[in-house]
Amino acid sequence: MTEEIAIGIDLGTSYSCVSIATSEGALVVPNEWGELNHASVVSFLPDGSVAVGNAAKRNIVSDPTNTVSSSKRLIGRFFFSEEVSKARALMPYALVEGPNNSVRIAVRDLILSIPEVSALVLKEMKAIVESHLGHEVTKAVITCPAYFNDNQRQATKDAGRIAGLDVLRIINEPTAAALAYGFGRDISQRIAVYDLGGGTFDISILEIGKDVFEVLSTGGDTYLGGDDFDQRVMAWLTDDFLAKTGLDLRQNKWCLAMLNEAAEKAKIECGRQGWADIHIAGICQDANGNVLDLTNRLTTEHFNRMVMDLVQRTFKVCDEALQSARLTASSIDAVILVGGPTRLPVIRESVKHYFGREPMEGIDPEQVVSMGAALQARALSSADASTYLLDVTPLPLRIATVGGFTETILDKNTPVPIERSKVFTTGRDGQERVKIRVLQGENPKADGCESLGEFEFSGFRVAGRGEVQIEVTFEIDTNGIVNVRACDLETGNATGTRISLSSGLSEGEILDGIERNRQIRRAGGA
Repeated sequence: MTEEIAIGIDLGTSYSCVSIATSEGALVVPNEWGELNHASVVSFLPDGSVAVGNAAKRNIVSDPTNTVSSSKRLIGRFFFSEEVSKARALMPYALVEGPNNSVRIAVRDLILSIPEVSALVLKEMKAIVESHLGHEVTKAVITCPAYFNDNQRQATKDAGRIAGLDVLRIINEPTAAALAYGFGRDISQRIAVYDLGGGTFDISILEIGKDVFEVLSTGGDTYLGGDDFDQRVMAWLTDDFLAKTGLDLRQNKWCLAMLNEAAEKAKIECGRQGWADIHIAGICQDANGNVLDLTNRLTTEHFNRMVMDLVQRTFKVCDEALQSARLTASSIDAVILVGGPTRLPVIRESVKHYFGREPMEGIDPEQVVSMGAALQARALSSADASTYLLDVTPLPLRIATVGGFTETILDKNTPVPIERSKVFTTGRDGQERVKIRVLQGENPKADGCESLGEFEFSGFRVAGRGEVQIEVTFEIDTNGIVNVRACDLETGNATGTRISLSSGLSEGEILDGIERNRQIRRAGGA
């Protein structure tokens, strides 16, 4: 009987990658054109089909309002959040409010949730492997930033389900990179994984020994990545053009799309050769109808100055992660760089200076995460796999208390899976229900944390204040997803408990997303 292959998917903000694993190691699977890295872009075409990946990225300039990029920055977020407000100002496609303050993307005649868009990218990764192997695959491990909260993790899992995948586990990106680094090597090391992607930054400190990978601590910033470097270059270009011509390119979505493409290209070229000449022909017209070009030169020195504060933000997170692990930078035996932006000399030199050692060579920063995910997928689906992964929760789990404050239930960097119980009592005579707000975050105030849901318990005996005891059990599973159950200690029953999580899509929305996903045709496909 042929062993069923489970795939590993690095679902990135800018690019995604997919791998499979055997007992010999992991293999990054190319698409039909031999490409290993695939743009996390979905373009919705006039005929109702979609283009996904590098082909879709070419439509960002020609059809920006119907081409969705960097949507991972929005997954699991609320419409009123600061991050979504930033995206609405920058993204050329339309963001609208959905049920329960969720974010929806409006393209053509469709209103899609963020997990539905991510599902189209995941479905493309699935199709790439199926074309390579010649048969269907249904099981996968999907990666996410280590600092993703419960809402974002649940939304990522929802995306996998919509794409037709049985998601074996959601695994942190830095942890996946460590798995790929340590696979098959008889080493005992403390390593730091510095993961700067297109939209997020994570740092994880791990201890590796005898096929056991233990995460000691993790930290991150879910709105700091290569996209922010691009936006600095864009801001410089638009400010300079405004000073020269009096025209503000920010007012036109097509101009912004061209600027974004030119900024990303300039960033990469500057990193490779020390400078980049930028030329955008016919970017706009002046008041007299004259067609204007944008021309400029970006040097390494100028680029480094404009992004150095972003680089320094990553090391503040590194400080916190090392402190949480009770280590110093000199305690680290190896440093692994993950994510395309870590190819930039300013990043590599800054990391070398911070840790006092050269980052590891020979590890592809854009492929190592999917390789590690594939190794974990095999470990979860194969009886003879012997790799053990011990991860931690990235954020504290809290409940709201009086006065707008919170009480910590589970601390940050607590090993997972874990469950912890707390007994609540009625706060007044004759009380018929108890309501508890569950939050996630590091701020001791409720309004500074992410709301996971509101839990209402009813159906217990109506009695005097403090006489009824309800035990609430909080669990964080191996995916980092929060689950809650409740029990009336007097009767032992959990009946009458209503749990209303705000994270993820409802079951009905997931089923609707699955159906829409089936109906959307791949461009050039059946």
